[in-house]
Amino acid sequence: MRRIWEDAVRTLGGAPDAGDLVERYSEPHRAYHNTFHVASVVRDSWALADAFTFTTDERAILTLAACAHDVIYDSKPGDDERASAAWARERLTGLEEEDILRVESLVLATITHSSDDPLAHVLLDADLAILGAEPEHYDRYSQAVRQEYSQYDDDLWRAGRAGVLKTLLDREDLYVTEPARQLWDAAARINLARELQSLA
Repeated sequence: MRRIWEDAVRTLGGAPDAGDLVERYSEPHRAYHNTFHVASVVRDSWALADAFTFTTDERAILTLAACAHDVIYDSKPGDDERASAAWARERLTGLEEEDILRVESLVLATITHSSDDPLAHVLLDADLAILGAEPEHYDRYSQAVRQEYSQYDDDLWRAGRAGVLKTLLDREDLYVTEPARQLWDAAARINLARELQSLA
């Protein structure tokens, strides 16, 4: 992951400083939002990006945002993303301001999972790729997320998680890009409905 970050920074003309990137994603309280997750988001964002005419610089910006999007993670939605965007800015001081701002905006888009930026569409879809995974992989994901929110009792967890699942299922499109819809939408809806039923 450090090499991926450093290569992207070099592409944009900066001096690489990955700081504590790897250490952050290796923190013991992360059951899901860990090194494996961020590597998967990088991989899936690259795969989706192949369907679009992004420039080399845009792909580097996408890579940096994918690497940074969960670098701060304390199970505090909103606060975590804002802190992750701030972390990215600290590490990207040698880049053009417009590139830093775009990385920040992509990370911040993961708060609401909405944006008008085509790069964000790819990042957001890659972040949700796990929803369309094979059932056993999806189940490991949902159990890991539960572990990260272990401070909540079962009743609170079921109510909160059910709300999230219903919101996702009510979306006309779970994924923004057509490649992501083709890859994951059908399986994701089955997985989400199955988990929602298990919480009833």
